[in-house]
Amino acid sequence: MGEPIISTILIIIVGIACLVIGILNMKGNISMLHSYHINNISEENKLVFGKITGIGMFIISFSLIIYGCLLIPAELTKENIYMLVANVVLIAGLVLGLVILLYAIKKYNGKIFGKK
Repeated sequence: MGEPIISTILIIIVGIACLVIGILNMKGNISMLHSYHINNISEENKLVFGKITGIGMFIISFSLIIYGCLLIPAELTKENIYMLVANVVLIAGLVLGLVILLYAIKKYNGKIFGKK
C-alpha cells in the first residue's frame, strides 16, 4: 500500500471523526468544544447552538470525506481533474463550515475567543 493511499485513508478517518463530533453537537452535546466557546451560552440556547455547530462540522466532515474519496482515483489514474475537484470541494467545505462555526460562536457566546 502506497504512502498516498495511507494518507488518503487517514483523511477519510478524520472526516468520519468530524462527522461523529457533528452528530454529537447536533444532539446538544457541546462538551467537545473548547470551554471559551460555550462560557456565555444560556441553557436554552445550547441546543440551537449545538445544531448550528453540528451543521458546520457536517460540512467540514463531508468535504474531508469527499476529498479523500477523490484522491483515490486521482492517485490511481493520475488525472488532474480529480485533484482539481477534490481541492475545490475541500476549500469550499472548510471555508463554509468554519464560517458557520464562527457565526454560531459569535452569536451565542458573544466573542470568538474568551469571555464577554
